[in-house]
Amino acid sequence: MATLLQVQDLHASVDGKEILQGLNLEIKAGETHVLMGPNGAGKSTLMNVVMGNPEYKVESGSVCFNGEEITHAKTDVRAKKGIFMSFQTPEEVPGVLLEDFLRLSKSTVSGKPQRIFGFKKELQHTMAELQMDAAYANRYLNVGFSGGEKKKTEILQMLTLQPKLAMLDETDSGLDVDAVKIVSEGIRKFKNADNALLIITHNAKILEDLQVDFVHVLAGGKIIKTGGPELIDEIGKYGFHSLEAGEARE
Repeated sequence: MATLLQVQDLHASVDGKEILQGLNLEIKAGETHVLMGPNGAGKSTLMNVVMGNPEYKVESGSVCFNGEEITHAKTDVRAKKGIFMSFQTPEEVPGVLLEDFLRLSKSTVSGKPQRIFGFKKELQHTMAELQMDAAYANRYLNVGFSGGEKKKTEILQMLTLQPKLAMLDETDSGLDVDAVKIVSEGIRKFKNADNALLIITHNAKILEDLQVDFVHVLAGGKIIKTGGPELIDEIGKYGFHSLEAGEARE
């Protein structure tokens, strides 16, 4: 399997404070990776750095995507190359209709203009799968949406854009049981042998229908342990403290 994301010895800071301290990570096509760790460990920072958020500064190390170094590439360049990130708290964008936003995003990322009627039909189908009211397509992006609808909109964007690497930052937070199942099904339908997932979550429920290949535990700005799905159960029983203590002993 081809390597999609290669992060090597990454040191990154925000507001002058170094958060990532020598992080290494490799993600190949077809894989699903889960990122776990205590608050402040650097999970969201990693995703923001990979996405090219200018508020996060790379001090040293490198980020390569699909064989090309993108350490200092702009966010829009990374998006066009096939990187997508969903947010813990999606922003509201007054004045921009959801359907217009998605159609323009699809046209920009794919480099191909989207025919209005064909796009609308496909969008309505995807929204139905996510049990979203079709009327939301003609509302301003996330404005007045419930927390659950905002999270579904993030998954709708992912399914519309079909990126090579999708990074989901606590997409399941604040969702009720039924919404988690719907979002999880959307993620499952997205996943195939040619793309990859990197998921931050504190709720194993969203992972039940996914084949998780690797679980990484972050602490102190670097990955201190990598394992399979069984690591999720271990964390559930013993928490992160035992893993951090083991790292300190080493």
